Amino acid sequence: MISAPRSASSWRRPGWFPVWQRNFLVWKKLALPSILGNLADPLIYMLGLGYGLGAMLPSIDGRPYVAFLAAGTVCASTMNAATFEALYSAFSRMHVQKTWEAILNTPLGLGDVVAGELVWAATKLLFSGTAILVVIAGLGLVQGPLALWALPAIVLTGLAFAALGLIWNALAPSYDFFMYYFTLFITPMTLISGVFFPTDQLPAWLAAVGQALPLAQGVALVRPLLAGEIPSDALIHIMALLATTALAYALALHLTRRRLLK
Repeated sequence: MISAPRSASSWRRPGWFPVWQRNFLVWKKLALPSILGNLADPLIYMLGLGYGLGAMLPSIDGRPYVAFLAAGTVCASTMNAATFEALYSAFSRMHVQKTWEAILNTPLGLGDVVAGELVWAATKLLFSGTAILVVIAGLGLVQGPLALWALPAIVLTGLAFAALGLIWNALAPSYDFFMYYFTLFITPMTLISGVFFPTDQLPAWLAAVGQALPLAQGVALVRPLLAGEIPSDALIHIMALLATTALAYALALHLTRRRLLK
């Protein structure tokens, strides 16, 4: 029997799309609580530190401290959301729910699964990032339409951290293992990447380390955009995030293949 030819649109659909679609359909049932949960973290920091502690601090680059903090918390929240998605959610689908195993019994390959997880994390961050920017704009902490370009910067930052998280996901024997990643990598990076204070307040060597990290690249893009300015060295920051994503994704795919397809 000759099977019916597939439509032209099915040929154009990338292999990761069914994985992305599956995750989206599951998330859609809890979309509102998910977005509200991602809003809680930046709002707590901005209301508590920005308006509370910020009232006792001088302005930074001519802007109030709460505006400085807003951009940092957007990027930190992006990092945390991407990391949680690539660690806890992806690990559940891979190891606990056996969703990846079921998908691999279809014509899709492991590369499609890992790429689907990466693209889904970026999509989820786009939804959450949009909500965060709307709230920040409502608080009067956004200057001009250039702030809309912060959304692509948020996605780029999220892609980098999702790819890095997938590396750790491939290595983790259990959920408990993720605490080492947060304690040894995520938390120190948050403190030295310009989220809460300018990096020039740090010792020169530590500031140099912080500025080389992916979170600092995202902050360097988002903070000027929210202030209505074009980021300096924007192409360098963009290329750094893209390079981090590409290298981390390649390593994550290799480690995941070694774990699942022995």
